[in-house]
Amino acid sequence: MDEAERRLFGDAVRSAASEHTGPALDAALAGLGWAEALADDPRAATGFLFENQGRVAHASGALAVVVGAAAGIEVGPGEVLALPRPGHSSRPGVLSDGRVSLRAVALREPAPGGQIVVICGHDGSDVVARVPESAVRVRRLHGIDPDHELMELEADLPGGPAGRAAAEPADWDSGLAAGRRALAHELAGLSETMLELAREHALSRVQFGRPIAGFQAVRHRLAETYVAVQGARAAVDGAWDDCSPVSASMAKAVAGRSARVTIRHAQQVLAGMGFTDEHPFHRYLRRTLLLDELLGSSRSLTCELGEQILRTRRLPELLPL
Repeated sequence: MDEAERRLFGDAVRSAASEHTGPALDAALAGLGWAEALADDPRAATGFLFENQGRVAHASGALAVVVGAAAGIEVGPGEVLALPRPGHSSRPGVLSDGRVSLRAVALREPAPGGQIVVICGHDGSDVVARVPESAVRVRRLHGIDPDHELMELEADLPGGPAGRAAAEPADWDSGLAAGRRALAHELAGLSETMLELAREHALSRVQFGRPIAGFQAVRHRLAETYVAVQGARAAVDGAWDDCSPVSASMAKAVAGRSARVTIRHAQQVLAGMGFTDEHPFHRYLRRTLLLDELLGSSRSLTCELGEQILRTRRLPELLPL
């Protein structure tokens, strides 16, 4: 896309993400040709959508599209891509002796009679199994963020059609890296809105005859949050420039940590108002806690990177921040 096309497409995606959520947003993205744009310009398509999803705390099934496209597999109509459970980042399934073991989640409920696409580890490589929906136990997860519904998938299938279907190769590491970059964008968008909510409250809330934005403690909290948000954005940009799995892990870790810093300071600035259902802050807090756990949390990714450094005795190349 040239600059004019990119700007026009970005405005269309921003409008769709603001007006729709869930299946309605998926339909709007299909109408815009977002999946085709993802194949043509992954950085622009991913950034436009997930940044704006974060800003309004809306949800879609686009993360599965990003992971599947980067992993080199096609997810057709009536199919759902399995993703790792929150708190995990390993392959969703295992194929051994023709037997598929599946412990995963999906971003939407599988259609009756449809199939679940599972990336499995098999003899040191990645392969794809397509499992009938009827052979999988499906349960809706009611977690901390009820607006972002996840479906838990469990199955232990004997050898047979599922095993024979697992001949299609896949690249889980590339899919995982793409998903982490997308979630880093979304976490940055969430952080930006939480900072704005806190800033607006600080300007309008009056104590001792003046807005609390004039108090040094409040200003320090907002300043530290701003630095954290900008650090997350720089890490995501660096991950796109580098496009390696390590830089994607770093971007997701930095964005998750920055979002938690934002939560802590924004909650302090909002005080009791931030605990109410009437104020929108709690929606962003809930979504942040969920997304930080998807495809590896900021804490677990930091530990993994540290273990890798100790094992290889080499520092990763610095990103051009």
